[in-house]
Amino acid sequence: MMKFLILAFAILWAGAATAQHSHGSTKGPNGGVVQDVAGVHAELVVAGNTVTLNILDENNKPTSAKGFSGSVLIVSGSTRETVPLAASDDTALKGEAKSAIPAGATVSLVLKNSVGKSGQVKF
Repeated sequence: MMKFLILAFAILWAGAATAQHSHGSTKGPNGGVVQDVAGVHAELVVAGNTVTLNILDENNKPTSAKGFSGSVLIVSGSTRETVPLAASDDTALKGEAKSAIPAGATVSLVLKNSVGKSGQVKF
């Protein structure tokens, strides 16, 4: 029984570890950081109080954002704000924070793709 539990844990851990991989400081075509989430590459670009999430394919080329939805949680010091993202064009989602997003803020993304797969990643 113990061997079975160890094997089951190892399989579950390996699956979770490989489900989404980070591109860390990889820059996307629009200058933002790229992360894998919900089966796509997501490029986060922040300018002033605008959050833009560009949806990219495996080659970091723009791909359709039709049917995607999401939100970001922006944390800076003790300030926290959730910003819903809406389709702004064929390949991006956008949202507006109440005020300018400071450099160094942590941005956590929850994204749902067009077929219902969802994921979460921190930038």
